[in-house]
Amino acid sequence: MSAYQDLLKRLGVHLDTEALRLALTHRSYAYEHPGAAHNERLEFLGDSVLGLSITAHLYEEFPELSEGQLAKLRAAVVSSKALARVARSIELGQHILLGEGEIKTNGRDKTSILADTMEAIFGAVYLSCGLETARELVLRLVAPLIHDKDAIGAGMDWKTIVQEHAAAHKMGEIRYSVEGVGPDHARSFTATLIIGGVTYGSGTGPSKKDAERRAAEVTWDQIDPKRAR
Repeated sequence: MSAYQDLLKRLGVHLDTEALRLALTHRSYAYEHPGAAHNERLEFLGDSVLGLSITAHLYEEFPELSEGQLAKLRAAVVSSKALARVARSIELGQHILLGEGEIKTNGRDKTSILADTMEAIFGAVYLSCGLETARELVLRLVAPLIHDKDAIGAGMDWKTIVQEHAAAHKMGEIRYSVEGVGPDHARSFTATLIIGGVTYGSGTGPSKKDAERRAAEVTWDQIDPKRAR
């Protein structure tokens, strides 16, 4: 068990050797070791534990957001990219049991493998320690990403989120004022979002679309109901 002590310390939970080893066993390892079980069933279970925990947390933390906005935020937070980020932060990859082929292709740092193993960990904790402990683990490791734009920004449709919020709160007409500078081969655009005649955030990008998206993201930081409370 000593090989797993550091990982368990980072997780902050107690799991027996058998449960943890199963959660860490990728199917490629099981295929090369006849009789060994792999973690896909735990991954299936952990996915539900993760989804329930994050959904309930978002529902409680963001009472002003619509169902559509909550769904988009949840999708970004529980994405493979986000889960792999969590897995790397606790150095999960070095503990995953992989087949030789996956080891040779740097499987320990593959986003899909890291994310799937993270879900399997949640599943194992649920079975061994109960839903409350598993929920606490999810919230401690994954919930902080909700406010980490680097972690979830690429998965969020900020323009739609701002548009839906403005419509729901009758803030007025939305429009973007866009200006471009520089030669055609190196054009840069700056967009400013105006809602109901009030100027909000601005953003810069290599295309009008990128600039508008950035302006919407900055605007959401200004009108985010969570920040206003």
